[in-house]
Amino acid sequence: MQLTTSLIRLGATPRDKNEAIRQVAALLAENGKVAPEYVEGMFAREAQENTYLGNGVAIPHGTPQSRHLIKETAIAVLQVPGGIDWEDDEGEPAYLIVGIAASDNEHLAVLKRLSTVVGDEEVAEKLAKTTDAEDIRRALSDVAGGESAAPQTAATGKYVIGITSCPTGVAHTY
Repeated sequence: MQLTTSLIRLGATPRDKNEAIRQVAALLAENGKVAPEYVEGMFAREAQENTYLGNGVAIPHGTPQSRHLIKETAIAVLQVPGGIDWEDDEGEPAYLIVGIAASDNEHLAVLKRLSTVVGDEEVAEKLAKTTDAEDIRRALSDVAGGESAAPQTAATGKYVIGITSCPTGVAHTY
């Protein structure tokens, strides 16, 4: 998958979390990545578990039951410079809404790269305020199939993998 600037909307001003989800789902649909009905799967997922990751990043995505509505694995980014209440336990606003449409386990590479962005407060803040979609595209380019999304092996050829479970069915791999 390749993140293009057509999948990034800067300066969005949704009035609430639901409108933000609708807007990011519309970006995916307008670009031919999902059927318009995929938004219902995103709302169903959000009803199960809040998708706020932290550091101003939320990742609305569909349920396994909505995967048949995905035409092509993709992400779309809605930037909300003023922030939006994501109704998380911390009360932190979301500035980057990264809508994920992934079939099978393709979302794992997306989550890996996003965890890097979420872990770097400076990068997250820059992306929340940028006026250039190319900044977001470059920062998230690994999500869209760049080299660092691939597994890394040590000189010994052995892997170290840590996996946690999530009650909503999204596995997080670190």
